[in-house]
Amino acid sequence: MASVRLVNLEKRFDKVVAVDGVNLNIADGSFVVLLGPSGCGKTTTLRCIAGLETPDSGEVWIGDTVVNNLPPKDRDVAMVFQNYALYPHMTVYDNIAFPLRMRKVPKNEIDRRVRETAELLEITHLLDRKPRQLSGGEQQRVALGRAIVRHPKVFLMDEPLSNLDAKLRLFMRAELKRLQRELKTTTVYVTHDQAEAMAMADKIAVMNKGRVLQYDEPANIYSNPANVFVATFIGSPPMNMIKTSVNRDAGWIQLDAGAFRYTLPSSYSEAIANRPQSSEIYLGVRPEDLNISVDRQPNSVFLAEVYVVEHQGINMVVDLKIDSEIIKAVTQPMHLPIGDKVWVGFDVSKIHLFDAGSGELII
Repeated sequence: MASVRLVNLEKRFDKVVAVDGVNLNIADGSFVVLLGPSGCGKTTTLRCIAGLETPDSGEVWIGDTVVNNLPPKDRDVAMVFQNYALYPHMTVYDNIAFPLRMRKVPKNEIDRRVRETAELLEITHLLDRKPRQLSGGEQQRVALGRAIVRHPKVFLMDEPLSNLDAKLRLFMRAELKRLQRELKTTTVYVTHDQAEAMAMADKIAVMNKGRVLQYDEPANIYSNPANVFVATFIGSPPMNMIKTSVNRDAGWIQLDAGAFRYTLPSSYSEAIANRPQSSEIYLGVRPEDLNISVDRQPNSVFLAEVYVVEHQGINMVVDLKIDSEIIKAVTQPMHLPIGDKVWVGFDVSKIHLFDAGSGELII
């Protein structure tokens, strides 16, 4: 096992900057997820750690060693790909044993480690089968087994669950988390699925346009997003962003959204006191932090029209129309006819204010 450290990592493809000055400290034995949309640089970052891509600048450390000049086979990492990359002509046993045979491990040691790994993954009964005889979930376990059997310092996983159906994906992400906890192997995992990242990671690095925008524990990223991108990428439905302008009235600061005005508590005043009066601020509030009521309540802020209602079992998602803008609320099931007006409110402790120009968090 070993820690992984990236120092000012950069990688370009012609004029496209795929990885732009990434700095990450991944603790020994931790499970870290690189999360972001397609093209954000997460897979390229992973491939730089693996040695499948050569950084243009910066350093990749595995343990106490800079590995930039080491070929992939000498980095002591194991990679699990999206398509599993199993050898179709080999049995499950031979697929798992392959990396050990390439390293000239004695035959009896290979047999012991293959069978131990198969037992860990509960695939001992599949050892004599070929990949074409396996389900998607079974193939994924074989690919994991081929990585685990080597006892590498680091696991690198590139969207290994994306080819599974939704039910199996939920099951396998729990199994992966259990395996990682049991093996205590440092794991770097790439996904675009924020729910997957939140469920599995010790820490998440949210990436966009080649940069790490926030690196923190899942709960902190959800509760305290550093900017608009992170706030709207994490969460399902994502955080609502309502654009407002700043007004000052008799010492109070108001956020003017056009359809409504919201007076901020005095504790918020210092954070935006020096901002120009005309500057724009995003009022961010998560859908589950909105309160909907037919009658006006003490914390009600504005009226909205019920636009769409999506029933999702224990909860329902309500699209609310304010002028021409749509925001979402998550609430317990209630009778809300389409087109009706409802009052919407929120607890001030649940709101986030972001600079509308830079997207950075203000408070």
